Amino acid sequence: MNALPLVLSAEVRDALASGKAVVALESTIITHGMPWPQNVSTAREVENLVRAEGGVPATIAIISGKIHIGLDDSTLEWLGTAKDVMKVSRADLAYALSAGRHGSTTVAATMICAHLAGIGVFATGGIGGVHRGVEETMDISADLTEFARTPVAVVCAGAKALLDLPRTLEFLETQGVPVVGYETSDFPAFWSRSSGLPVPLRADSAKEIASMISMRATLGLDGGVVVANPVPAGSEIPRAEMEAFITQAVEEARRDGITGKAVTPYLLSRMLELTAGRSLETNIALVLNNARLATHIALALGAKA
Repeated sequence: MNALPLVLSAEVRDALASGKAVVALESTIITHGMPWPQNVSTAREVENLVRAEGGVPATIAIISGKIHIGLDDSTLEWLGTAKDVMKVSRADLAYALSAGRHGSTTVAATMICAHLAGIGVFATGGIGGVHRGVEETMDISADLTEFARTPVAVVCAGAKALLDLPRTLEFLETQGVPVVGYETSDFPAFWSRSSGLPVPLRADSAKEIASMISMRATLGLDGGVVVANPVPAGSEIPRAEMEAFITQAVEEARRDGITGKAVTPYLLSRMLELTAGRSLETNIALVLNNARLATHIALALGAKA
């Protein structure tokens, strides 16, 4: 058997060895989710917030065929403008590693890598889901099946509003994935605090969420938990306003033949243009908000251990 191709930063290695609260962070948001230089500045801000809240950040990326758990500042800077970086999910993770490639990790791949490293809590922006027009394209994010497989709690601002949110929730229910609204009974829609859909479960503290995660482990239930954390009220873009932009961008993507992994980056880029930059400001606010809650959950899990 080959040894796991894991490279842990000294900060993360020491934190795991001493039982500190470690929070996984993805790298696709740096390479595909935000433009430079906001991608790098946001990544640094998120890491510093996790530290300020009492945790240790572990940004995850594939570099020269190795899974790096925790990145130094120069590597973060390089990743922000790097070329030929694969967008890695479950299907191509092994390929990226065996071929010695560079790759940024999606939600699914970050969950896998975090679990391999022994990290149980992960903060992201918005999860993938069932794409609009799925009856024609069959485009369903691998994130949704990963939640049913890998025992990592994912704190997000709901699913990206570009998606078919009712079908995304139905798919998660079929997979047996708990979706928990944090201090809300409404499923958030990324840039907006509510999608107009009810969230299946509700918790009003990080301690409640940690208790549920621990109980799932006690019961031997597979998979993780989706924690839906609405964007702060002062930073949201109302759903009705966003829907008009989304409808236009989705139609443009269909017209231009954008498919597969290229769809979400294309749509996020169009949102940035159509909202005159407001979508990026909201994206940054919600990522920071999710990192804060994820750290509190990780701390609560440590207190229960």
